[in-house]
Amino acid sequence: MIVNIYTDGAASGNPGPGGYGVVMESAKLKKEFSGGFRLTTNNRMELLATIVAMQALKRSGLEVHIYSDSKYVVDAINKGWLFNWVKKGFKGKKNVDLWKLFLTQYNTHKPTMHWIKGHNAHPQNERCDALAVAAYKTGNLSIDEGFEQSQKEL
Repeated sequence: MIVNIYTDGAASGNPGPGGYGVVMESAKLKKEFSGGFRLTTNNRMELLATIVAMQALKRSGLEVHIYSDSKYVVDAINKGWLFNWVKKGFKGKKNVDLWKLFLTQYNTHKPTMHWIKGHNAHPQNERCDALAVAAYKTGNLSIDEGFEQSQKEL
């Protein structure tokens, strides 16, 4: 079975309140979900969207394609940056907590990463963006503990 996952992240200010949106599609199913945080960054939400989507997969062994408008996320995989960061112990890198979590899911599902241009009338990308923005505008926001902890350490 092929699962196509579309993801987007958004933040109002960088840092600021932010959210992620996910659309998952297969031949049998379409699912949408989102979440919002009181203080985070756009890159964290882009990355978190891919993590949450992979966590939602009920089994491994699926053919998974992730479509994102985030060069940060897609290039980190497709250009091999993430694997070099791992070798170097993530020295000097941001969002290490999320990258480590991403790797656990990536190693389980082995998704193919695809970059798509954002805000370009791509229906699923536009929907993900709307979900992400709506998530942080709800006022019912979670704490991005990884981000807020990193700010205390500065």
